[in-house]
Amino acid sequence: MPFQKSMENQVYGKRCKGTSAHCTYDGGIMMTKSLVNESKSDLIFDRINIFIMICVLIIVLYPLYFIVIASISDPYAVNSGKVILFPKGITLEGYSRVFEHAPLWNGYKNTIIYTLLGTAINVILTLCGGYVLSRRDLVGRNFLSKFVVFTMIFNGGLIPRFLVVKNLGLYDSMWSLILPGAISVYNLIVCKSFFESTIPTELLDSARIDGCNNIKFFVRIVLPISPAIIAVLILFYAVGHWNSYFDALIYLKSPEKNPLQIVLRDLLVTFEVMQGDAVGDAGTLEAKQKIADIMRFAIIIVSSAPVIIIYPFLQKYFIKGIMVGSIKG
Repeated sequence: MPFQKSMENQVYGKRCKGTSAHCTYDGGIMMTKSLVNESKSDLIFDRINIFIMICVLIIVLYPLYFIVIASISDPYAVNSGKVILFPKGITLEGYSRVFEHAPLWNGYKNTIIYTLLGTAINVILTLCGGYVLSRRDLVGRNFLSKFVVFTMIFNGGLIPRFLVVKNLGLYDSMWSLILPGAISVYNLIVCKSFFESTIPTELLDSARIDGCNNIKFFVRIVLPISPAIIAVLILFYAVGHWNSYFDALIYLKSPEKNPLQIVLRDLLVTFEVMQGDAVGDAGTLEAKQKIADIMRFAIIIVSSAPVIIIYPFLQKYFIKGIMVGSIKG
């Protein structure tokens, strides 16, 4: 039958992919040529795509790699452009000087405390706020959502915020670095969108039939099925607390309460001042310039290494959460 022969030609054509010389049916030969051309174009596209991605990867990773090799290289070789792919004149003097700085360990301790405590408060409040705003039965939901967005666009400014912190008795305390930024509006919106697109209304209705109230539903059902957005919030808030230094400059006056970023900044400024005081003595100036140069890269590694180490463990949750939470259901 013509229909059966046509089907046989198509099947035979698929079997003869890449071997059109052995095909006996005209339809099969045409199908084989089409598949061969399509496979060649796909192969070319894949190779071009892989090449572009490799170039992007090199552009992104090379600065990080350069900082690592520059931190253990002779600063003269770095400044003269001899350090490109491999370290030259390997030395750990920069790291030794950084770790010999006594306030560094206290700054590490403070930053870890601020990061852990602050991230816990941030994540809890953001999850609660995002879930509440995602509930369609919330009275005044649209007004509250617009009010939250309004605060992201307009704020009171630095001076009113400082006065509020001081009048609340938070000045020169760790709470001045945690409570004023307890909720990020951007993270709150991402969390709200995630719940709207992930938690169906039928799930709440079935839970109510089983006698589950709102708090139990949130704790026992919503949170266990939301590890992606939780990981995203932890990463966003933790990185923000770890790299924060501006709030500490404004709200803290006791050196023993300074976070790591302030300690490293003060350390670098100290060596730059010492370098400026050595003008006129060529040997001393050169030595201090060498110390300052080698410490810059070591400080970058010391301050960013913990975040870089932790990120790969949260990467899969981060990608999934940020993609799902960015789409409103």
